[in-house]
Amino acid sequence: MNRFPLRSLAVALMLSSGSLLAAPLDAALDESQRLAAEAKASQGRVEQLDDASREMLNEYRNALQQAEALKGYNSQLRDLVEAQRQELASYQKQLDGIERTQEAVSPQMVKMVEVLGEFIAADLPFLPEEREDRLAQLQDLLPRADVSLADKYRRILEAYQIESDYGRTLEAWRGELNQADGGSRSVEFLRLGRSMLYYQTLDAHESGWWNPQTQAWEVLDGSARRPLTQAIAIARQQQAPAVLSLPIKTLAEEAAQ
Repeated sequence: MNRFPLRSLAVALMLSSGSLLAAPLDAALDESQRLAAEAKASQGRVEQLDDASREMLNEYRNALQQAEALKGYNSQLRDLVEAQRQELASYQKQLDGIERTQEAVSPQMVKMVEVLGEFIAADLPFLPEEREDRLAQLQDLLPRADVSLADKYRRILEAYQIESDYGRTLEAWRGELNQADGGSRSVEFLRLGRSMLYYQTLDAHESGWWNPQTQAWEVLDGSARRPLTQAIAIARQQQAPAVLSLPIKTLAEEAAQ
């Protein structure tokens, strides 16, 4: 009996069964690898989702913080807007008051300048150009819109103060004395407050005074020359103050003559 064919058959069967067993094993390995890859991919997606969730959570928390900050800021803005509204209302009330004040004060200031002009015209004729220029500046100032009411009022009060100071000062200056023939000559003027106004020629040979009643200059006698010369020196601070005997004539005295 031949035993080799049996052995060959056994080997063939073993090879056949081995190949049949290898196929499911390879498939299992492939499936295991596929499942591992899918698990790894799923884990990656889970991790990505977890990172995205944490990022979204952080963004949400930041958004909440910003919302709270904006809420507080908006509250501050509302308070600021309300304070500004009240301040604007106060300013408007003040402006309305200023407008009413201007309506009342502006005519009064015009009247003050008119009275000042009348007073200068009726006063002793000293420093005529200086005083007329000051009055003209006030008259030009009143209608100007670029000058505040306070500045206008201050300038008017300054002019009144200057005119008031003239009444208690002694002043001497050189100027031109108009003459009846239309000419003029240089003389020394002396103002004694608002009471008397004198002149004396530069050579001190002639002295005179302003007569308010006749509205004209009148020559004084020779006895007035020396006291006037001394008074002019005192007014110019060229001589120490001293008791003077100046000729003073009142309107009553002039009327009696």
